[in-house]
Amino acid sequence: MRAALVITVISATLGSTALAEDAAMQPHPIEECLEGGEFIRNAALSRDNGISREFFMSRLIEDLIAIRSFPPALRWFVRNEIDEALLTGAVEQVFDAPQPPRRHEIEFVDKCMQSPAWRLDSVDNGAAAQHTISAMR
Repeated sequence: MRAALVITVISATLGSTALAEDAAMQPHPIEECLEGGEFIRNAALSRDNGISREFFMSRLIEDLIAIRSFPPALRWFVRNEIDEALLTGAVEQVFDAPQPPRRHEIEFVDKCMQSPAWRLDSVDNGAAAQHTISAMR
């Protein structure tokens, strides 16, 4: 009986680890690319309103550390190192190569859609999201 319980616990642990790793590699729906773009636009608006690069980056890093404590399946956007690098790089560009907020947003959405973590299908089957992207350009 005890051996069966140990095997069950080990199987459940291995299964949940596999699910977490699988979730970390799942592609993003287009809505997440659009939401990430909004985040980047808001970073640029924060910059324009006087928030320093150091302050914004330190908060972003703190948030990324906190996000890592959640299983990848429960995270928004930053499920793995590739996602973190994409988001962090875009925020760095906001402060290091300032452009209008909307331009930063569009560039992020384009990079996100070219990322290996992006997928064409979306929660709403893509129609609304594709229209949004077309309107942004």
